[in-house]
Amino acid sequence: MSSAIFQGSCLCGSIKYEIIGEPRVFNHCYCSRCRKSSGTGHASNIILALESAEWTEGEDLLGSFRIPDAERFSTAFCTQCGSQMPRVRPDLGFGVIPAGSLDSDVPIQPTDRIMWNSRTDWACDNRKIPTWDEYRE
Repeated sequence: MSSAIFQGSCLCGSIKYEIIGEPRVFNHCYCSRCRKSSGTGHASNIILALESAEWTEGEDLLGSFRIPDAERFSTAFCTQCGSQMPRVRPDLGFGVIPAGSLDSDVPIQPTDRIMWNSRTDWACDNRKIPTWDEYRE
């Protein structure tokens, strides 16, 4: 897939962003950390090869949280409304966009379900996309 422009914002509209990159995967993650941070049965994240990221409004309102012993987990959020915001790592060349924060069309359909063994018994179960017991290999 080629590069795409992703535009989004938080619930209260205080933070807005534009990210350009090549989408690699669109995961539904069922791990307990994603459930707790999203308040849902799974988090829906687009992972992309990052070309550029710009906070067009409200960058000073971004908060973040990282569990010290977590290798792959962190959050970014609006300190006004709590909405999940993208986590960008220009130094590593990737970004993670919470799909629910997008205001633009999503150029990729969900590709995987990860941490499937961690799902709750009430989480949705639609096996039309590949399912992985842990991270996608």
